Amino acid sequence: MNMFEILMQYTLLFAAVLSLVALGGCFSEHSGVVNLGLEGIMVIGALGGALTFKYLGTNTSLFVIVIMVLLVSILSGVLFSCLLGIAAIKLKADQTLVGIAMNMLGTAAATVIVKSINLAEDPTNPSSEITYISGKKAFTFIDGYEFNWFMIIAVIALIAGYIVLYKTRFGLRLMACGEHPQAADSVGINVYKMRWAGVLISGALGGIGGICYITAGVSSWKFEVGVAGFGFLALAVMIFGQWKPQRIAIAALLFGFFKALSNVYSGFDFLKNLNMPSQVYNMMPYIICLIILAFTSRHSRAPKAEGIPYDKGMR
Repeated sequence: MNMFEILMQYTLLFAAVLSLVALGGCFSEHSGVVNLGLEGIMVIGALGGALTFKYLGTNTSLFVIVIMVLLVSILSGVLFSCLLGIAAIKLKADQTLVGIAMNMLGTAAATVIVKSINLAEDPTNPSSEITYISGKKAFTFIDGYEFNWFMIIAVIALIAGYIVLYKTRFGLRLMACGEHPQAADSVGINVYKMRWAGVLISGALGGIGGICYITAGVSSWKFEVGVAGFGFLALAVMIFGQWKPQRIAIAALLFGFFKALSNVYSGFDFLKNLNMPSQVYNMMPYIICLIILAFTSRHSRAPKAEGIPYDKGMR
């Protein structure tokens, strides 16, 4: 397998993660709730999936492993996203501050939980690492860890997301709540329910994105490192994709390529001969993100009512 094939495999895998999480943010913001807590949701979803890997055991069938890991990751992401729903929708708190708090809480809580589990099993092991070698194989459908079912799940999610948002009554109502909630309420749409739906869908997709990320080429994960800013990178993908699933897919491939390049650059002689520090390549996806957003954000068409708490009494 040559380096270009490896680069393509990593690109598709990282693009799958970004598209899943960005699509989740898209649903939340179309409903009118800014979800900056995607990073924390990814961590908690990854925690649920990794613990499922750990405790299902080697004798469990691959089908059961796939289904259970997905369900637990989704449930974990949904439950954690309820914090955003309660704070932003019910209590009308500042959505930006809530999202930042969720990111810090997610990584801290996951680290404490995993360390407690490891200490309970072995008092000499205070690590925040979970190993899931046998379980991870369940998601491989082509020899090699890079190709797995998460890529297919991401494609299905993008297609389903486009259909739901633009071809169904639910999607049109959801977007109406993010554009003009007062007008939506005046025709009988329950804005609170629509916003809750958007937040919970973002939690489900973020949870899947989290378990997808931590199984990207490794068989264990230290939760104290979180997801290395992938939640924020997914937000950039969403903005660059103009909150549209089809554009999010293209943006995810672009950002996924630069993230993959930062992982395998040493395999390309012309890049290795530049003698640049490895940190430069590691920063590349985020530098590209800042440059692209600097030139495109002025033309972005975000939902008009995103981030504004809805008050039924206001007109």
